[in-house]
Amino acid sequence: MELRGFDGDQAVVAGWATSAQEVALLSGRNEFPFPVELRQNWRNEADDVEAYLYYVNGAAVGYAELWLDDEEDEVEVARVIVRPEARGRGIGTAFVRALLGPALDAGYADVFLRVRPDNVPALRTYRRVGFELVPAELADEWNKDQPLPYTWMQYPKPG
Repeated sequence: MELRGFDGDQAVVAGWATSAQEVALLSGRNEFPFPVELRQNWRNEADDVEAYLYYVNGAAVGYAELWLDDEEDEVEVARVIVRPEARGRGIGTAFVRALLGPALDAGYADVFLRVRPDNVPALRTYRRVGFELVPAELADEWNKDQPLPYTWMQYPKPG
């Protein structure tokens, strides 16, 4: 298992979303197939986005981004997806654990993520890795300007 930086074709990763519901989980838009204009916004060349692929036995099985926010002193784990035929085998858990390496090494004070509350497999995965729900008041504040109410989680600070 290996985590590598990603600079490839977003169409391949977008093809891992197998339904409108999965596109919505990744983008907030309930469309299928994955809209081309959204793929073009993924993994832009901005300095504050690091994209990764996760490999098992030489095959790419996971994609995710780390959004680095200097102003807020935080990293957000985003757009996590596992290839359909690799799901249900614990790969997502190993992948998110691997992502914690560069997320924590980035040197920001906090590591967060947001997930749709109906994405039960992702919520289980993030809890297994150690993410915890943020306080309700904070989640309410962060959801104020969001298109839908997310479940917000934070990785505990060391120490």
